[in-house]
Amino acid sequence: MPTPRTSTTIAATEIRASLGALFLDYLKVSLLGFGGGIVWAHRITVEQRRWVSEAEFADIISFCQFMPGPNIIGIAVCVGAKLRGLQGAIAAFCGFTILPIAIGFWLGVVYLEHTQIPLLQNILGGVSAAASGLLIATGLRLLMRHRTHPVALLFAALAFAGMVWAKLPLLVVLLGLAPFSIAGAAITGAARR
Repeated sequence: MPTPRTSTTIAATEIRASLGALFLDYLKVSLLGFGGGIVWAHRITVEQRRWVSEAEFADIISFCQFMPGPNIIGIAVCVGAKLRGLQGAIAAFCGFTILPIAIGFWLGVVYLEHTQIPLLQNILGGVSAAASGLLIATGLRLLMRHRTHPVALLFAALAFAGMVWAKLPLLVVLLGLAPFSIAGAAITGAARR
């Protein structure tokens, strides 16, 4: 028997975004989201626009971890496709990629020409630290909905340890933990019923 949807799930899934809004909002994500943009994608998609719920966004990120390429492009495509199908996926993808590709190409050329300048090296070091902090904050925020689920916290800690201390590649950690995580979620879900 299907479970009834909550009002927050209904509110998040029944909003239909315009193609222009998808393009412009993911353009904004790409221009604000130095270091990946997941923080801004979450802020705009979940908190401001309420196009998807917190749980749906976490599911999209989990799915995008297994896809090749940058996670944020996968997020843009998934959200666009969920809201408007193929046209929405194309609009979000184009919004996210057009200007950043042009800006990134130009900055890459400038950086390669002036790589020896200490000020430029310091700027990039500072931006890198800020981007890392934003990514950690978003990860903790996504983890908050699982704070009462010990199995989820265990696998989050194992993934963190595998990447930070064991220095394993992301794909190895994901492929290694995913089957056990799925089994753990199934067992705890069955125990709760």
